[in-house]
Amino acid sequence: MNLSHHLDDATLLALASGTIAHAHGIVAASHVALCPACAKALRKAESIGGGLLSDGGVEPVSDMARAATLASLDGVAPAQRKPARKSELPAALDHALGGLSLDQIKWKKKAPGVALYDVPMPAGATSMLKLLSIGPGRAMPEHGHGGEELTMVLRGSYTDHMGTFRSGDVADLDDSIEHTPVADAGETCICVVAVEAPTRFKSVWARLFQPFVGI
Repeated sequence: MNLSHHLDDATLLALASGTIAHAHGIVAASHVALCPACAKALRKAESIGGGLLSDGGVEPVSDMARAATLASLDGVAPAQRKPARKSELPAALDHALGGLSLDQIKWKKKAPGVALYDVPMPAGATSMLKLLSIGPGRAMPEHGHGGEELTMVLRGSYTDHMGTFRSGDVADLDDSIEHTPVADAGETCICVVAVEAPTRFKSVWARLFQPFVGI
């Protein structure tokens, strides 16, 4: 898989040290499982930050997400889970979805061409994990982010001012980034998104409807 967009160094270090938020750890682990470049960078980050401990305020990545990440580097399944079936999804996300495939997701329509699925998180988690489906040619309103956000494409692709993001690519964003993602023609774009806080929409119309859209 030829990937163009990767995790930044701070995210890899947080994953290596176990200080990454739960939802973000699942997305990061899923990308690493598909990306040889980030897998190599994670090994390096582990040598630097493996001994770091969280000083509070960010919950450690779950044992499952971390095990899936490390196992993906060696090309083996995590010891905690040995699925008999083959999933199209990386192990960490497959586990978070309880084995559901993308075709089995019960989407909640939020706007024309836009649907969401809230992935259950453990009690006390400080981050949220969502699946986002955007129809071909549909655009999300211009928006920023209330904190760290990781978005990884699972199917299809989208384009914004940073380029085109295809299956396996990840957008590692902070609250300084504003963009208008547009799903490319030909196929619905499905992404997994880890967020710390609700999206900050720019337009008045989008802000009015945000409580109903749920992102």
